[in-house]
Amino acid sequence: MRLAGRAAALLVVLGAVLAALGAGTAQAAGYRYWSFWEGSGTDWTYATQGPSLVRPDDGAVQGFRFSVSEDSQDSAKPRRSPGFAKICADTPAEDGTKRVALVIDPGTTADAPAGETPPALRTACARVAPDASAAEALASVAKPLRYNSDALLCAISGYPASGCGEQVSDNGHAAPAASASASPADSAADGDSGGSGGGPSAGVLVGVGAVLLLGIAAVVQARRRRG
Repeated sequence: MRLAGRAAALLVVLGAVLAALGAGTAQAAGYRYWSFWEGSGTDWTYATQGPSLVRPDDGAVQGFRFSVSEDSQDSAKPRRSPGFAKICADTPAEDGTKRVALVIDPGTTADAPAGETPPALRTACARVAPDASAAEALASVAKPLRYNSDALLCAISGYPASGCGEQVSDNGHAAPAASASASPADSAADGDSGGSGGGPSAGVLVGVGAVLLLGIAAVVQARRRRG
């Protein structure tokens, strides 16, 4: 009975340790930033280049979505389908220019920085020079834009008023260890290499669990020998 009690106690310790360590890994929820998308048929594709590098053709649709996400794999898409014909219905084609449809989605209150309310989702049809970038098309219809020193898009039409790609915790607050000058992609890459500070890695959790399970097995084996 004494050995059984010890085994039960070890199980309790195992559960408590894993729960505590698991809570540590959940502290960092992701990054709050404007993601950039390209319209593809009726869906969106996460852009592989920044808006200052992309030079869309006439008839293209570009999307911008403000949200909290860990990386491009779980980033929220704009909540409006990329319909060029509808967005640019009142903007006829003109020689020497191109039309770029834009969907600007400031996201939800859950994604908003503390004390700020996201403006309503809007669409716009930008008429720009044939060689204009997506950033120039956006600037023509949604000023003021704000960028940081790394050319990361921080605000569209003044939203949000502050912050730029900051890391946030699971309660929506900015994490104290985040760097406002680092891009979400760079920060996420650092986190993947073990420098995120968000808690112990899966390897640590597995290691702790293995040690405790070996202890339980030893107790059970000792009990069988005495029996």
